[in-house]
Amino acid sequence: MAHIVVIDDSPTEVYVLQTMLERNGHQVSVAKNAEEGIALVKQAQPNAVLMDVVMPGMNGFQATRELNKNPETSHIPVIIVTTKDQQTDKIWGMRQGAKDYLVKPVKEADLMGILGTVLN
Repeated sequence: MAHIVVIDDSPTEVYVLQTMLERNGHQVSVAKNAEEGIALVKQAQPNAVLMDVVMPGMNGFQATRELNKNPETSHIPVIIVTTKDQQTDKIWGMRQGAKDYLVKPVKEADLMGILGTVLN
């Protein structure tokens, strides 16, 4: 189906997201931090990105902004997937250019629904 890049520093979260995505026919690439993720997205040109917020170094909000500002990657939808569940966090994430915002733990139906929307 689609190539999705997961950017998250938690091996457990990566496993959960990767399992859901692969079970639904998607190809998955993984980056353990924002800097590595930005490089991977530039190189791989995936169909979408799932972005954690709380990571060492650059955070997911900064990385989302970076991907949206860059003409090479601005067409790739970023979905923020985080434990940060405050409305102000969601508003800030969307202002950085995220197409949607999911709070962990993610329900598979919610993730697939959002991916279906941003991939079409």
